[in-house]
Amino acid sequence: MKANELKRGVVFLHDGQNIAIKQLHVQTACSRSGNTLYKIKGYNVVSGQKFECSFKGDDVITPVDISRREVQLLFRDADGCTFMDKESYEQHTLADELVSDELLFMTEDLEGINALIIDEAIVGIELPASVSLEIVDCAPAMKAASSSARTKPATLSTGLIVQVPEYLKSGDIIKVNTETQEFVSRA
Repeated sequence: MKANELKRGVVFLHDGQNIAIKQLHVQTACSRSGNTLYKIKGYNVVSGQKFECSFKGDDVITPVDISRREVQLLFRDADGCTFMDKESYEQHTLADELVSDELLFMTEDLEGINALIIDEAIVGIELPASVSLEIVDCAPAMKAASSSARTKPATLSTGLIVQVPEYLKSGDIIKVNTETQEFVSRA
């Protein structure tokens, strides 16, 4: 696999460590002879340590075999988040550090969460592309507001703050992109 084929959620081998990609930023060169860089932010799936690195588009990357199984969030406590495998009903607990970016989107009734599994051990989770969350706090809706580009900050039920159109109000349910953390539409 080449670096230009990488995407979020892929696990690859780098210096003998399994690295899971959380964010991928493509930086295109301005000059003719420049190379496109793929900047990766992720974590070591064994230790949980953060990882950052850049690759050129034609660098060869070794992917790691990873399987995905659908899980459901049961509860969150001091130990971390506990998930239940929807097929075997086994429970697995992941430390908050491993799911820190995903916590802002997770509710107990969220469907479509996949566990990333390497050698029968859960090393992380993968969220659906968008989730529906309730607005719990924002400025009042404006009567003359149109669906123009003007926005206001809104706090959602999980604590995430996103920019939403002026016409939305507290209590509305909206869809949020889990990768960009941006408002998508009303739910």
